[in-house]
Amino acid sequence: MSTTTLPAVATERYARVIEVSKRVRWEIERDVFRGRSFDYSKTFLPNGLSLVGELEFLSAADKRLLSQVQGRTYAYIFGLVERFIAAKALDLGRAHALADQTAMQAIVRMSEEELRHQEMFRRLEATMAADMPAGYVQTADPDAVAQAVLSKSEWAVIALTLDIELFTQAHYRASIEADANLSPLWKDVFLFHWKEEAHHATLDELELVREDAKLSKTERDAAVGDLIDLVVAVDGILQAQARADADYFIAIAGTPFTGAQRERIAATVLKAYRWQYIVSGVMEPRFQKTLFALLDEEQAARIHTALAPLTHAVPDRPEVPLPLAA
Repeated sequence: MSTTTLPAVATERYARVIEVSKRVRWEIERDVFRGRSFDYSKTFLPNGLSLVGELEFLSAADKRLLSQVQGRTYAYIFGLVERFIAAKALDLGRAHALADQTAMQAIVRMSEEELRHQEMFRRLEATMAADMPAGYVQTADPDAVAQAVLSKSEWAVIALTLDIELFTQAHYRASIEADANLSPLWKDVFLFHWKEEAHHATLDELELVREDAKLSKTERDAAVGDLIDLVVAVDGILQAQARADADYFIAIAGTPFTGAQRERIAATVLKAYRWQYIVSGVMEPRFQKTLFALLDEEQAARIHTALAPLTHAVPDRPEVPLPLAA
């Protein structure tokens, strides 16, 4: 992998990331868990993300339970995607190894932070597996997903990573931070996760622009195709997990849902997952500004066309309106 000489302004931005990384540094037990367990009398994933409010036939207890099932998957999917993000960060750090040491240090710190996030999400899953009824299924293997993602172009992987790390922030600010009804431990997990994802997104932007500068139009055309392929693959994961989660919820809820209600539960869970992991990210203004500034009209149109079948997955009453760019 080639090394890179960066302009001074870029080096300064990497340096600021290091400063922020040091300031917000946290530890899993000391700062997050602090000897606590989850409060199952509380909601996990807020309504703005889970969309349980769109299922008007659910009781309050069933809405809370479905938020907990979705909250378990929310943590699982983050742990899954951070497997390839950490691996890609190591590659990006290597690109700076014999050049800008400030950039290398910033990205190495990101790698360590992503590994710690994975550890935290594994601990969440172990805790919830011990607390919740048996039958929950994780439908995708993190290593297999990482291998598939990392087979794509560097530009596409960084663009997908930027999308993920920006919607992480949008979710926390719009839905999680202000909700006083969430399980305190679950809420704190995503508070501390958000603190580090914020500066990771800055690194993603820097690295995407750096990688884009290397590409010809033909290479960028291919990279756009790779990004579309990755979104399709993510949607496939979400479809399988949504079906599994809907079945699990229906099995443990103890409520005699009708066939039509079962189908609505499954459809709403899939809508929620598409909103959480695809649509809310591509509608995020900062992501659009960064990505579409790199594309010509034809390339931008390809992305809009590929996303069009998913744009229905918007909450009936979104907490923050995020219109798609034309």
